[in-house]
Amino acid sequence: MFINERLLNELISRALDEDIGSGDLTTNSIVPGDIAVVGYIKAKQRGVAAGLPVAGAVFRRLDPDLQFMPRVAEGARISPGDVLAQLNGRARTVLTGERLALNFLQRLSGIATVTADLVEAVRGYSVRIVDTRKTTPGLRQLEKYAVRVGGGHNHRLGLFDAVLIKDNHIRVAGGIKQAVESARSRVPHTVKIEVETEDLNGVLEALEAGADIIMLDNMDIRTMAEAVRLINGRVPVEASGGIGAQTIDAVAATGVDIISVGALTHSAVALDISLDVGELKPMRGRV
Repeated sequence: MFINERLLNELISRALDEDIGSGDLTTNSIVPGDIAVVGYIKAKQRGVAAGLPVAGAVFRRLDPDLQFMPRVAEGARISPGDVLAQLNGRARTVLTGERLALNFLQRLSGIATVTADLVEAVRGYSVRIVDTRKTTPGLRQLEKYAVRVGGGHNHRLGLFDAVLIKDNHIRVAGGIKQAVESARSRVPHTVKIEVETEDLNGVLEALEAGADIIMLDNMDIRTMAEAVRLINGRVPVEASGGIGAQTIDAVAATGVDIISVGALTHSAVALDISLDVGELKPMRGRV
């Protein structure tokens, strides 16, 4: 599974409790319990599909007998009218789980779409598009999964799996050299140390301090290109800070190895996806 199954189950449980609470008043007061439906999840705009396994898990949590059948692969390019999945099951289950399943699917597909568009924009360069920690609290693993579905890569998952020395760390430590030396003496030798730099002096300090990765933060294109020249392939170079569709080609052309884009997760617009109920029929054992 693309995400820790225990965490996914906990997330779905919390989300269902938030949405359903003591029961779906509308559906339970209108829809008979012995009616089955065929439902179709459809795209209403172009994009990249992501999150179908999560949507299916929501419906199956409500009713293990419900059949959730994806009609496109994760990561597939989709167009308006495309059927992403078909559902066969109790009408109450389909209607009660509809909003939550779509919320996950729309959010993750939106992230995958933005990511895929940026990856396509730099296809001619040897550069990786990566995410950041600017994610929705509680949804980080899912959102980072969607980045991967869109063809991007993941930066660190959290504060526990990599060292990234940023401007405030440097101020508190007294300088880049002091910050790197302190981190190096305390973390395992297997952990890489990345340093955020804001100018060419910072780049040189990070190199002298023995940083494993150097981040160029909010630099203009000319300064960024000069930083890449100074580093000269000695360590991987990451560009970060306000990079989007309008600037990513110029950033990639500087020769950086990695471009991190917080907007992949913090500003992605949910893809427009709907669920339509088709055929109705009485329940006859397993649907």
